[in-house]
Amino acid sequence: MEIPWIAAAFALGLAVRAIGLPTLVGYLAAGFAMRAAGVEGGEVLEHAAHLGVLLLLFSVGLKLQLASLVRVEVLAGGLGHLALATAAGAAMLLAATALAPDTALVLGAAAAFSSTVMAAKILEDKAELRTFHGRTAIGILIVQDLVAVGLLSVSGGGTPSPWALLWLGLPLLRAAIARLLSLSGHGELLLLYGMLLALGLGGAGFAWSGLSAELGALVLGTLLAGHPRTTELASALWGVKELFLVGFFLSIGMAGLPGLRELVLAGLLLLTLPAKMALYFGALLVCRLRARTAFLAALALGSYSEFGLIVAQLAAQQGWLSETWLVALAVAVAVSFALTAPLNAASHALFARFEERLERFQSARRHPDDEPISLGDAQLLVFGMGRIGSGAYDHLLEQGARVVGLDSDPVNVASLRQEGRRVEYGDAEDPDLWHRLQLGGVSGVLLALPDLEAKQRAAEALRTRGYPGLVAATTAFPEEEAALKAVGVGLTFNHYDRAGESFARRSWERLRPG
Repeated sequence: MEIPWIAAAFALGLAVRAIGLPTLVGYLAAGFAMRAAGVEGGEVLEHAAHLGVLLLLFSVGLKLQLASLVRVEVLAGGLGHLALATAAGAAMLLAATALAPDTALVLGAAAAFSSTVMAAKILEDKAELRTFHGRTAIGILIVQDLVAVGLLSVSGGGTPSPWALLWLGLPLLRAAIARLLSLSGHGELLLLYGMLLALGLGGAGFAWSGLSAELGALVLGTLLAGHPRTTELASALWGVKELFLVGFFLSIGMAGLPGLRELVLAGLLLLTLPAKMALYFGALLVCRLRARTAFLAALALGSYSEFGLIVAQLAAQQGWLSETWLVALAVAVAVSFALTAPLNAASHALFARFEERLERFQSARRHPDDEPISLGDAQLLVFGMGRIGSGAYDHLLEQGARVVGLDSDPVNVASLRQEGRRVEYGDAEDPDLWHRLQLGGVSGVLLALPDLEAKQRAAEALRTRGYPGLVAATTAFPEEEAALKAVGVGLTFNHYDRAGESFARRSWERLRPG
């Protein structure tokens, strides 16, 4: 029975990709189609979906710093928004329906949560998990998930056992867990160790003690954040995680076939989505975030949550909520995924279109992460200090050039600074960044970013500003060269095609006499 799922997911994923939508929209559509055809999900799909969620949250934890949770924008965005959205949602439902106040409150709370899986997937696909808005969104989601775990515990959804207190000593095991990671090598043992931590110690271990398996996977990932090999571990888990996550999106689509009444109620819930995003936007602006940061984070947080669906399911089991509303909420969750996925894919373009209107709402006082950046006497600027960007930076430094690196990952920035490199924090897709940078003495900008759209936007921003110097960019595929040159990139470098050439040149320089 697994073959029809795979075939449907592939066919519809390919179809939506051809029209420029994220593939997960196709997976959701495949789930609806399979349900309409009478195909049941079953235990295999349920287990695959669960494993995908655990691996995704573990991967998110690997890239998270605990300090990022203890921030005003995260606590205000997570707790403040949850309270306001619950009250606003309940009020809207009471005004539009004949629901009892307690039922409206339960539905308002369920709809107030945002999807951790959806937001993490979107931000990861766009390489924005460690950007300022990405870290803010993930921090808010973790705060909300902790609240959800508490609600489930106190309302009969699973009371933690006394053994759960043992997890408070988990930080004491960090050194041993990190040591085993170092000993795991670079092959299948690394993959097995990652799955053991995410699914075993984190997932099964937390579930055994009455806590959320999802929370456990996230905590175990966070425990290893900052380890030198976390990037390699995340890469090793990537393919397995993506495969199992297809099961998650299929299962959401196959949750149930609604009737006309359920569809109408789901539509009513979906009408509150713009208000949900607007509340996030407003809450983050109050915390002095710029309009761009607040807008991008609000879009990432704009969908309904699978966690909210679990809360609603518990309420239905206890008689607080009818099955009709539960099915309606399941449909609203699935459709919210399908709506917010393309919105997030075009998030930077949307902000550019409404930039002037949105910036009217932002505070004149800057958040510390939005302070201007000084490049000093730099001649060259390398944007994107990953493996390729760092290699380019080191080579230019060896040639005697005055070079500065910029990167949107604060963890990477801190690590590179400790190694003695001149690196600053900056998001290439932030239009305001290019206005704040002083590029008078910079003769060349090297774009070593992983995302094609990010390189295009950076090049467009530079040329729009009137920057006359060289703009060079890396490419991964031949078709990217024309797209980059069309927006003002003067030099492209395919790091796959030219890797052998660079290797040979450096070897010959070492061997050449004199």
